[in-house]
Amino acid sequence: MTQPSVLPPLTPQFCFSTVVLRDFLRLSRSSIDDTITQNLNALATPAKAGFDPTSTSRLGTRSVSRQIDAASCQAFKDKVLFPSWQARSDVLSYCSLVATSPDPDDPEAALREAEKEKNREKVVDERLDPYSARFFPREARTEQLAMIVRQEMGVENIVRSRTWDIVGERCGDSTRAAWQDALAEWRKSKEPSEIRR
Repeated sequence: MTQPSVLPPLTPQFCFSTVVLRDFLRLSRSSIDDTITQNLNALATPAKAGFDPTSTSRLGTRSVSRQIDAASCQAFKDKVLFPSWQARSDVLSYCSLVATSPDPDDPEAALREAEKEKNREKVVDERLDPYSARFFPREARTEQLAMIVRQEMGVENIVRSRTWDIVGERCGDSTRAAWQDALAEWRKSKEPSEIRR
């Protein structure tokens, strides 16, 4: 069975290093969600009667959407899928808090202030250059992080919805609860220390 994503050590530096943040999310999605069909195929029990040599002599279509037994599906969801989703949720929640908190260690704060001061002192003659009055200040790194977190949360919703549709189809889930409800139910069933919240 595929291993769930492991929650990295959460620090503000982890969040502000947006390459590392996005790499974690990308690797987690690629090992679980992007390969959901392969992960579910690995759960399917091969032919119980053994190999049939005549099966290679005829050309036929295989049923790609064969159902997987409920116990295997539930174990996959409980031990791999939901813990990986929870790890990504924890990272995005933490980085969202970092993005909305004051940032006294911003290395570009002095540079932004200098640019603003220089813009205030600038004399503009709009008759000579109508675009010279434009000023685009640098964004603070907390603003950049907030934008990235919003984008990644949108991606996360799309990825989880697609994954959940495939899981529901392959596992034969008759209730077909929304992924948000299923994840919330899983969270309730776990001890608080188990989901690292």
